[in-house]
Amino acid sequence: MNLDFTGKTVLVTGASRGIGRTIALEFGRAGASVGCLATTLGGAQATADLIREAGGTASAAAANLAEAAEVEAALSALEAELGTPWALVNNAGITRDKLMMRMSEDDFDQVLAVNLKGAWLTSRAVMKPMMKARGGRIINISSVIGLHGGAGQANYSASKAGLIGLTMSLAKELGSRGITCNAVAPGFIETDMTGDLPQDFREFVVKQAPAGRLGRPEDIAPAVLFLASEQAAFITGQTLTVDGGLFL
Repeated sequence: MNLDFTGKTVLVTGASRGIGRTIALEFGRAGASVGCLATTLGGAQATADLIREAGGTASAAAANLAEAAEVEAALSALEAELGTPWALVNNAGITRDKLMMRMSEDDFDQVLAVNLKGAWLTSRAVMKPMMKARGGRIINISSVIGLHGGAGQANYSASKAGLIGLTMSLAKELGSRGITCNAVAPGFIETDMTGDLPQDFREFVVKQAPAGRLGRPEDIAPAVLFLASEQAAFITGQTLTVDGGLFL
């Protein structure tokens, strides 16, 4: 299947590293003009530079995704430079893992603010231009932890489960305008975020998963590109799990 995004603008949050950077690079290779959004301009710019070095078109912006004014300003700047967004990929996320009895209110609030409220703010910001264009794609990067929970991850699990609920609600609200909204739920992926997993847990995951390994960012990007494509026009409100069969 040829996924060609030439002439389309794609916005990716959390684009400075890991899954987000890989997704942004793959959209760039597929011809999209890519807006890279991260908490630091340097991180977003580094990804945009890689896309441009490969012959693509990209721009960078920074924002605290928990702050509406910053989100709106950053996305407006990217839209002014690159054009009306065809797709938004809500990938940005943080963790503050602790057992519930030790988790502070701030630990809970910050994770929900970035992972869930941030996706709500970015989705709200792109809805009007997408509705005016009568087409678009919103793809939320959830997690298998949002589907199955995780000890010491009550905040992260709640935020990622919330993304799935947000996905289904937006699918119902926006479907008549030609806009789809889907989620991708990665399993345990080799990134900075999973770098601190205990070795015995890593071995357990590898043993349990039929794929026999942890995932890589390159395993997630193709699923996102497909859901953002014209070929996925009749798929909406769904959550695609990409976990190597871990939770079969």
